[in-house]
Amino acid sequence: MDQSNHRVLITGGAGFLGSHLTKRMLEQGYSVIVLDDLSTGSLKNLAECKDNENFTFMEHDIIDPIDLDVDWIFNFACPASPVHYQKDPVRTTKTSVLGALNMLELAKKHGARIMQASTSEVYGDPLEHPQTEQYRGHVNPIGIRACYDEGKRCAESLFFDYHRMHNVDIKVIRIFNTYGPNMDVNDGRVVSNFIIQALQNEPLTVYGDGTQTRSFCYVDDLINGIIAMMQSDKEITGPINLGNCDEFTVLDLVKHVKSFTDSSSVISFKPLPEDDPTQRCPDITQAKSLLGWEPKVDLKHGLEQTVEYFAKELE
Repeated sequence: MDQSNHRVLITGGAGFLGSHLTKRMLEQGYSVIVLDDLSTGSLKNLAECKDNENFTFMEHDIIDPIDLDVDWIFNFACPASPVHYQKDPVRTTKTSVLGALNMLELAKKHGARIMQASTSEVYGDPLEHPQTEQYRGHVNPIGIRACYDEGKRCAESLFFDYHRMHNVDIKVIRIFNTYGPNMDVNDGRVVSNFIIQALQNEPLTVYGDGTQTRSFCYVDDLINGIIAMMQSDKEITGPINLGNCDEFTVLDLVKHVKSFTDSSSVISFKPLPEDDPTQRCPDITQAKSLLGWEPKVDLKHGLEQTVEYFAKELE
């Protein structure tokens, strides 16, 4: 099929990851429809897309059904930072579960390929390290993060049930910590928090003792992985981990951010939030072998780009 006639639907396309994916799809010649209720996304993330004749924006909440004749569906609609998804946990669960159902029904009706943007949060506070796709997780189903963790786990279940029952063409990716331009200033995640605080010379808020580890994937690398997965053979359903294997403590990240911002900020230690994982790092063996994908951008280069973006946002 001619890419210009290939109709792509991206839910949550005005958000951080969705907006980068939208731009890349347009650059590759696809016709793109973005659905977003703008609860956490922003139209400014799509400003450079609005005059593209292959771009359509529709303000819509995927909790409510919609019928669009499309070939590919990227289901990326859901608040992804704890600050946002804990604000209205019931709505977060509805977005993950009802939204997945509605998009799966759409894929089933039109014979579309559909991707679920799942998350490393399905592993909870892992007892296995690094996390492989076979690991079933260590999740608190009644904690303050459960609306997101369990919502995404349920969405994965629905995807595989639709695949088994209705032969829907599915792709499931589990996204690990990603950062880069278009993150919300009030996102509340560790990279954006530190950069904003450092640029304003405010105390850098470290929860716990800072020895907990994370792996940080630059957004351009992640988008490459997403597209590689969507374009892969039908037999490759996933779930497949997408993330960076380079592991850093939170205190390591503080040092990097301070050096790139020339900040005079001091560290402010606060209690670790409930169910906050102590370590998170992907095993990307499957992504390497099945997709030929691995991240290329190191933390230094990625942080430089992200600091530059936030500095402009704060002007």
